[in-house]
Amino acid sequence: MIAFSPELSALLGIGLWHGLVVFLRVSALVSLLPAFGEQSVPVRVRLVVAIMLTAVVAPAVTVPQGPAGLPGLAGYVLTEAAVGLALGIALRLFVLALQTAGAIAAQSTSLSQLLGGAAVEPMPAMGYVLVIAGLALAAMTGLHVRAAELLIFSYDLFPPGMLPEGRDLALWGVGRVSHAFALSFSLAAPFVIASVIYNLALGVINRAMPQLMVAFVGAPVITFGGLFLLCAAAPLMLSVWAGALAAFMADPVGPAP
Repeated sequence: MIAFSPELSALLGIGLWHGLVVFLRVSALVSLLPAFGEQSVPVRVRLVVAIMLTAVVAPAVTVPQGPAGLPGLAGYVLTEAAVGLALGIALRLFVLALQTAGAIAAQSTSLSQLLGGAAVEPMPAMGYVLVIAGLALAAMTGLHVRAAELLIFSYDLFPPGMLPEGRDLALWGVGRVSHAFALSFSLAAPFVIASVIYNLALGVINRAMPQLMVAFVGAPVITFGGLFLLCAAAPLMLSVWAGALAAFMADPVGPAP
């Protein structure tokens, strides 16, 4: 049996406590982190990601000495998990914004049912394409690095063991939800405008030529037009989305643009 000196035992205990407190916040965020926290990602992979991020974040932050009993430990578990989940939910809202934008675009172009069950969560094909492309873009542009920076910065905003004020957290959450819906509608605006123009033109043609079956003529037009618009607008949509995600990770408590 290996015997450790009291000094070394105390140092190991402090290090384990430090890593545990950081891991609580990191693991809560990783469970909802875009790309790394998807349902299709195995739990073991998410655990490894959380451990690796903990190894990156822990040396850069300061954690108070451990509590003197079980109630104090439970308080740390509650506060750290709450902060991590709050940040993770705010990041997950960006993925939901892409899904909502895809749903709006698909409904506007009559493509809402095509390949609707291809994802873990059923969604229209446009939403699935936008989500996969957005997650790939975020991962390619250093999402893991920004996540580590966000976690380190979060310790300045929310010190370990201190639960955020309920009122402030509620106002911040409502602002993030509002921004997510505004972002999703902004991304889908070209499809909504194209749908309005298409339906107006179809109504004028129907009034001018009542005997013409405009539905047989208009259905292929809106379908191919929607696919063409997706190919043309997707790069700009993803660029705007990635910029909004980067802005949030740089300043998570700043005013929503």
